[in-house]
Amino acid sequence: MVSRAERGALAEWFWTIDRFFLAMFILLLGIGFMLSFSASPAVAERLGLEPFHFVKRQAAFLLPSLAVMIGLSFLSPRQVRRTAIAILVVSLLMMMFVLFFGVEVKGGRRWVSLAGLSIQPSEFMKPAFVVVCAWLFAEHARQPEIPGNLFAIILFGIVAALLIAQPDFGQTILTSAVWGGMFFMAGVPWLWIIVLGGLGSAGFVTAYYMLPHVAGRIDRFMTGEGDTFQVDTAREAIIRGDWFGKGPGEGIVKRIIPDAHTDFIFSVAAEEFGILFCMLLVLLFSFIVLRGLSHAFRERNDFTRFAVAGLVLQIGIQSIINVGVNLELLPAKGMTLPLISYGGSSMIAISVTAGFILALTRHRPEKRAQERSLFRVGHGVPAE
Repeated sequence: MVSRAERGALAEWFWTIDRFFLAMFILLLGIGFMLSFSASPAVAERLGLEPFHFVKRQAAFLLPSLAVMIGLSFLSPRQVRRTAIAILVVSLLMMMFVLFFGVEVKGGRRWVSLAGLSIQPSEFMKPAFVVVCAWLFAEHARQPEIPGNLFAIILFGIVAALLIAQPDFGQTILTSAVWGGMFFMAGVPWLWIIVLGGLGSAGFVTAYYMLPHVAGRIDRFMTGEGDTFQVDTAREAIIRGDWFGKGPGEGIVKRIIPDAHTDFIFSVAAEEFGILFCMLLVLLFSFIVLRGLSHAFRERNDFTRFAVAGLVLQIGIQSIINVGVNLELLPAKGMTLPLISYGGSSMIAISVTAGFILALTRHRPEKRAQERSLFRVGHGVPAE
């Protein structure tokens, strides 16, 4: 046990970190590893791999994910911002590289192969984009003559264009929703809301008519006609699981779900562990979002407030999309369940998000002293 009397870096970290956040992130990683035993063997066998191929790979990413999360949690807000800028620049360059030299999977170029590893740059772009936009919004709020909002709009346009070019419409919607939530927190004028809302609606209509795969998914969702095998089997798995599930390893429907270890792992969890277990998962994600927003609303620093809110919204909205697809409440879209689904890029990138959240929500003595000073000034109390 680390003593409060100690003054080392580890002791300071332990007593200043939000241990509820840390516990939730580690718990979700553990649940994801546990579910990989249920969800991935059938997929591996269909691909001609040994049954525990994906389990072993997920285990291999656990320690790096934890290392990234814990390592980033030691950073100060300024270091978080600088790290995010570096990650954003590299990921945007890689996203441009992917368009020309990336690996094509299911009609989209989203992956690049480096040293035998497949990397999805857009996953790493997301947390970095949130932090950099939070800084731009905060700078505009602090000094209105700085065109931070304009730069944030330009940056969003670049990111959205790269995502659509891949094409990755789901990530575009996720990024747009998170960015819009942060812009709203920053005090966007109503004129901007109307203009951006109109542009978003026009973009959605254009995508429907210009991108056949987008139109096909929306049409299948609205009419129920066409190839709905994945969502139908996912729904069947959830229904078969009932409240308490069939038990670990006893799932049958999961064996025919094509992406059971990634996009539809929620359905596998429902079949084997029950709807009550899935409700617990939803509660865990809800706790992260609500606790993060609570931190943000108490925070006096604009950058920290916007960044924490944006990062937890990213986790929350991505979770909603994944669960909504599994429950047939949203059109089918390949979106992983954060920290649960298989995928190296997704696990490491979400660990970056978690590390940024842990770093920005730490209790710092200098922050408390600043808040006390602001309180005295605001209430006419003489300084000590």
